[in-house]
Amino acid sequence: VELLEAGPGLVRPSQTLSLVCAVSGDSLTTTRFYWSWLRQRPGLGPEWIGTVEYTGKTTYDPALKGRATISRDLVNQQLTLELSSMSPEDSATYRCTAQTFPITPLTAIRRPDFVAWGRGIQVTVSS
Repeated sequence: VELLEAGPGLVRPSQTLSLVCAVSGDSLTTTRFYWSWLRQRPGLGPEWIGTVEYTGKTTYDPALKGRATISRDLVNQQLTLELSSMSPEDSATYRCTAQTFPITPLTAIRRPDFVAWGRGIQVTVSS
């Protein structure tokens, strides 16, 4: 599985971030994987944003207070992340992942546990 993120590198405060992850090598409807978005802010470890299952069911980190939305384009095999009300504290490297387990806020995020880990895209929030 290969994952490639795309989107803007700069977002203004209060705007909505929209990122796309192109998936190749497998299908978003495979029962083998969960598909997630993570981010890593400066000085911190990877943080879970949300996950979509093969059924289309989504789960999100409650700490984001409803700001995140993950959707799928099954024709083009793409994942989309939208994160609203961006602030400078949301500046981070965002990446999409594929894994064989669901993620919760208590899950330790370790790269070797993931089937695929996108290269990531650096997003800066600044006016």
